[in-house]
Amino acid sequence: MTPNVWLIVPAAGQGKRMGADKPKQYLTLHGKPILAHTLARLHDAFPEARLVLCLDSDDRWFDSSWVPFTQWQRVAGGVERMHSVMNALQAMSAEDTDLVLVHDVARPCITRDDLHALRVAAQAHTGGALLAMPVADTMKRDHNDQLSHTTEPRDGLWHALTPQGFRYSLLRYALEQAQRMGTVVTDEASAIEALGEAPRLVTGRRDNLKVTHPDDLALAAAILAAQTATASNRSS
Repeated sequence: MTPNVWLIVPAAGQGKRMGADKPKQYLTLHGKPILAHTLARLHDAFPEARLVLCLDSDDRWFDSSWVPFTQWQRVAGGVERMHSVMNALQAMSAEDTDLVLVHDVARPCITRDDLHALRVAAQAHTGGALLAMPVADTMKRDHNDQLSHTTEPRDGLWHALTPQGFRYSLLRYALEQAQRMGTVVTDEASAIEALGEAPRLVTGRRDNLKVTHPDDLALAAAILAAQTATASNRSS
């Protein structure tokens, strides 16, 4: 039997690196906030999924009309991303074998094909899976001084993207263990790896941009426009 799909979207961050007057998930792209675009993309791929949205308790920008899912709930965000995800896992009424996909709210350009590919891989592999891209650029290492001291081999290096998908019981246990150890993990795969598991790397599109810096906003707008134009050409 195909397991239920749950979507966790951490959206409690303040996006301070954007230097904006509101959290980055509420900045506008093509007339809608980033958050609305991201949720629409997830819903397009998984309309029957259950959404858990992690928001800051004092969030004054959120509008529930941006949520296209029938089954969804809001939970309080935590100090770190992992705490938000843990809050979501604790609030869910999931079965151990249900599939949980965690996606950055600031990645509005995610595509249906990548989402479906991740789901298939995460269901098939016991250690779960994550979207990722092989590193294409030459990698430099500094000593916290913004000077290039060494060149790092890029063979075998990947950029971790989202979503990242795991069985409910595995992900919850991994994050509980990280909390017990006092470890702050920056993505879910890190917690899974700490258990000795090896999540599957699923090659994702390079336009799955995470909006982090001010110039990313214009780039995301261009990507969305190009994706829409490509979809229109295919359907005509």
